[in-house]
Amino acid sequence: MSELLYLEPIGGIAGDMFLAAALDLGVDPRALENALEPLKLEGWHFSISRAERHGISGTHLDVVLEQPEDHPHRHWRDIRQMIESSALSPGVKSKALAAFTALARAEAHVHGVDIEAIQFHEVGAVDSIVDIVGAACVLELLGDPTVHAAPPPLGSGVMRSAHGMIPIPGPATLELLKDRPVRFEGTGELTTPTGAALLAALTRSGPPPAMIPRKVGFGVGTKDFPDRPNLLRATLASPADAKAALWVLEANLDDASPQLFARIFERLLEQGALDVWVTPALMKKGRPGQLLGVLCEGGRRAVLERIVFEESTTLGIRAHPVERQALSRRFDTVETAFGQIRMKIGELDGRVLNAAPEYEDALARAREKNAALKDVLAAAIAAWRARG
Repeated sequence: MSELLYLEPIGGIAGDMFLAAALDLGVDPRALENALEPLKLEGWHFSISRAERHGISGTHLDVVLEQPEDHPHRHWRDIRQMIESSALSPGVKSKALAAFTALARAEAHVHGVDIEAIQFHEVGAVDSIVDIVGAACVLELLGDPTVHAAPPPLGSGVMRSAHGMIPIPGPATLELLKDRPVRFEGTGELTTPTGAALLAALTRSGPPPAMIPRKVGFGVGTKDFPDRPNLLRATLASPADAKAALWVLEANLDDASPQLFARIFERLLEQGALDVWVTPALMKKGRPGQLLGVLCEGGRRAVLERIVFEESTTLGIRAHPVERQALSRRFDTVETAFGQIRMKIGELDGRVLNAAPEYEDALARAREKNAALKDVLAAAIAAWRARG
């Protein structure tokens, strides 16, 4: 069952603070560096130290460039190509692309240009790329927990950027955090665009579910504010109620070709959806449509939502937590005249309540023997029953 990671941006959030908090939780720095190697970014290393803010000790991390970049500007399409063409794991790619896509959309909206024309300035630098992709690697190293986040403080004032003086919070930062609870408090930049992108793409806002804390880590930022410690607290926990660990995602579709659904189902199931379904529905204006449903663990929600947006015609996704009581499951193998077939066994308190042939096994045997699928399924069930 997926664990929970609860983020509290006590003194704000930035990419390096997220990585530092993860190391403070126990993530091995060498494992993180190895996970980032497929990016093939040269000339950087981590500088890790202990630091203290307002009497609280934690981990401080810097991404140090061996030769500082003169013009750290990269186009969104170049960063996307760098990630997509790398040997990073599919889960890391998906999370990193989700964060960069959210950032690119926010920048495109703020500047009034097409997303493909976006050129990242500070966020296009090597250290920011390491921060964002590193955050995706961290979640994989932590076992892909469901991530919840408390409302971040945004700060106030003005700051210098590549476009001149801009307000705090930066326009892209605020755009990223639309429709989420935030706190307009503090002085200076407390939440950076990178931090906001991680919150928007990888976390759930609002009160966390009931949990049992297991580990607590502090990521220490570079600033020292008089009114609050510049810390990001990360709590790794187990769900207090195992039955409340699943989510249902729903999207109404009234303009999607039926040809799209096979691909949508394929990608969702490949990326960890527990179940996917389509239900006929009568939509607004009397149009026939479909209700796409996905059942998933919280840790897969962001990845699966992105797939629904990419592969379907929907403009919005609803999500709500659900409880599920499940039988314990195991596989057993039976011998039939068509060959070996696995049986999926469902048990309650050690008593078998359900036994069904694994479809892919039965289909493979039917093709091999040029037999009817229904005969193979029947033979598997008969063999199982014959064993008593």
